[in-house]
Amino acid sequence: MYKVTGRQILVIAFASALFAVVTVLGVQQLSNHFQPFGSAAALTTPAALVDPAMATDEQNNIEVYKAVAPGVVYIQSSSVRNVFGLFAQEQEGAGSGSIIDEQGDILTNYHVIADAEKLTVSFGSGKTYPARVVGKDPDTDLAVIKLLQPPPDSMTIVPLGDSDRLVVGQKVLAIGNPFGLDRTLTTGVISGLQRPIRAENNRQIEGAIQTDAAINPGNSGGPLLDSHGRMIGINSQIESPSGASAGVGFAIPINIAKRIVPQLVRNGSVQRPTLSITMRNVESLGRQAQLPVSDGVLIWTVRAGGAAANAGLRGLAETEDGIELGDIIVGIDGQKVANTDDIYRLLDKHQIGDTVNVDVIRRGRRTSVPVHLTEAPPSRRRGYGD
Repeated sequence: MYKVTGRQILVIAFASALFAVVTVLGVQQLSNHFQPFGSAAALTTPAALVDPAMATDEQNNIEVYKAVAPGVVYIQSSSVRNVFGLFAQEQEGAGSGSIIDEQGDILTNYHVIADAEKLTVSFGSGKTYPARVVGKDPDTDLAVIKLLQPPPDSMTIVPLGDSDRLVVGQKVLAIGNPFGLDRTLTTGVISGLQRPIRAENNRQIEGAIQTDAAINPGNSGGPLLDSHGRMIGINSQIESPSGASAGVGFAIPINIAKRIVPQLVRNGSVQRPTLSITMRNVESLGRQAQLPVSDGVLIWTVRAGGAAANAGLRGLAETEDGIELGDIIVGIDGQKVANTDDIYRLLDKHQIGDTVNVDVIRRGRRTSVPVHLTEAPPSRRRGYGD
């Protein structure tokens, strides 16, 4: 029988412990690299923040601002636009962003950096740093940018909350750079939940947070925080005839960002499943054609080789008697489809490679067609249908 001495046991134990440490560190490094929210999510509450239930409202405001404001940056963008092909006109934009990991990734709105040819970031010290776009998603109005040089040593990461647990009446705080004013704090409450808003490409963003905390131009991309100093939303839009705050602002829920941002960091864009069709709402066509249903989505064209074509779904077709209607989508996996927004919302719950049952009206009869979802071609990745 092989015998092990006490010294050999100590060597084996030390080697095992060393291997375990190296393995854990390696896994942590991979996690931080591929999941940019991993480090931020671990910081559930900023340091030195008293339990809001034990603090006065004023004390809570002061503590949240001191703890989180250093992690909120001022973003400036510029681009050159040709006017009638005769001369170039420089356009400038500004907004806010939140540092979300140790690598210096910064979360902001897509519309803040949409056409930027040059980006700079300020941490409030007066010094600016050049930055680049890491990834952007116009459908959710979210983007991630990163400094071109190593980030400052004393970065503050904005911790994340849970937007699925919010209630109307809950206190919120907004930090941003309205009108270029450095790191401004405003406070209010959650005025409403599950508000549908539109991105610049007219895509509906589900479940936006409505707040009466003052949000103005320049606040876009900055964090909406709870009383624990955790980011629960990304300030994005205001409802105002004058263009200034009227007490009706909207933030994109942080849980949408948790799902989107890792893809932006990894791929630069969001890979969504698509039917590869062009569509028209039945409601908008009701006065132009006699249709068998009052709502749903008419398939206008079907892209060859796409998910719908492979499943046998049909678009408009020319016949000897005129134009034959395409299939009308009225449901996906048993859930009603009334318009294109419903299709985007339902497909957003699925991954590339999933199979969904699409309910259609074809020549007056209802039928269900299994469709294997595929990825949109590179030039078509802005949405699901087109």
